Amino acid sequence: MSDRGLELAREKMTDAGVAPAAIETFTRFYRILESGESGLIREDDVEPLRDIPRHADLDIADADAAAALDRTAIIKLNGGLGTSMGMDKAKSLLPVRASGGEMLSFLDVIAGQVRAARAATGARLPLILMNSFRTREDSLSALARAGDLAVDGLPLDFLQNREPKLRADTLEPVEWPAAPDLEWCPPGHGDLYPALHASGVVKALLEAGFRYASVSNADNLGAAPDGRIAAWFAASGAPYAAEMSLKTPADVKGGQLVIRRSDGRIIQRETAQTHPDDLDIALDPERHRYFHTNNLWFDLEALDAELERTGGVLELPLIRNEKTVDPTDPDSPAVIQIESAMGAAVAVFEGAQVIEVGRERFLPVKTTNDLLLLRSDVYDLTEDYRLRATATPPLVKLSKTYKTIGDFDARFPAGAPSLRSATALTVEGDWTFGAGVTVEGDAALPDRAEPARVPDGARVTAEGVSG
Repeated sequence: MSDRGLELAREKMTDAGVAPAAIETFTRFYRILESGESGLIREDDVEPLRDIPRHADLDIADADAAAALDRTAIIKLNGGLGTSMGMDKAKSLLPVRASGGEMLSFLDVIAGQVRAARAATGARLPLILMNSFRTREDSLSALARAGDLAVDGLPLDFLQNREPKLRADTLEPVEWPAAPDLEWCPPGHGDLYPALHASGVVKALLEAGFRYASVSNADNLGAAPDGRIAAWFAASGAPYAAEMSLKTPADVKGGQLVIRRSDGRIIQRETAQTHPDDLDIALDPERHRYFHTNNLWFDLEALDAELERTGGVLELPLIRNEKTVDPTDPDSPAVIQIESAMGAAVAVFEGAQVIEVGRERFLPVKTTNDLLLLRSDVYDLTEDYRLRATATPPLVKLSKTYKTIGDFDARFPAGAPSLRSATALTVEGDWTFGAGVTVEGDAALPDRAEPARVPDGARVTAEGVSG
């Protein structure tokens, strides 16, 4: 049964023009999946990271930082559509900050960060997007309007791959004629490696004189070009490095790096790879102090050698993701999505390093809770397009009424309230915020039978609305 499933899946991917390296990667994971291997990493088999280098302690001369950055390329993972927030286009095109009377998207801010770093250091600093088929056209159009980001001889993007969703009962590619696009899924950001191999981007960068690459998610505006980290990485001689940050109450989920007891290697453990019995201790910030920011650094020569050796098929752990073929319909057929995490490659590269970075390098937007923070006065946008915290960011929890971008924007027609004096904001039910609203302390708005409004100029506190 599963042999037929694999054959059908390979045929479907071939007919769709999926890169051979991606088909072979899928095949490897399919065999792991049918064997029943869970991919779980038990707590008894690992140790937490301790005493790692700190970004804040780096003593790097400006000239060394500029020189390292001049040999660095910026790669942004830009395949996400923001479907969890009701979007149907690239999440990176979502307006995120007001500046000079206009709203800037993630891509606008990223482009500004690259331009600013170029101007400050003289680095060429190419920006390259890993797009999906559904984000490519709009994203490249947005970059084209900027007009000055291309670096001679290098592409502005390369394409991530796609793979078929598998029926949970047969492991055959699911058929969904009502919406054929839903028969496909992205392979997780571990697809970076076969996509890089198929595109030839690594070789193009090496031929153009670049040695390092900084890779991060397009929705994380904290991961701005950083010459000090580039110089540290260059001096380390490591093939690979990952940025880690200390956990806060907001970091309930997400990948973490741990040390495998059997061989002392650093490996990645995603939440989906954590046994349910181990979840509490895995999330305990006293034991596992750091979480993975998904900001990575590569020595391009080492990466090229590994991609050539494996044909782009890195031996990453399987992540088995169980969903329904239509994520909005719980009654649609159950499917399995085969995924992997790009950070899991830490176990592939001998001598991989980690570095602790401040929270300012991890500002992702996964939900409208995150978006409200970035649009608020908790952050300033500096002249070099970095987001600088003006206060300790409060913990924001909005009700499901605010889940989609359309509903969220409709309830903040005058923009985000002031959150600088807030330690938390919990909104139950359906509230629309007026202009000039200030949130203070551990604030909360209760659910009501009918939609409610926070008046212009009001204060929101633990006691509710006043003023």
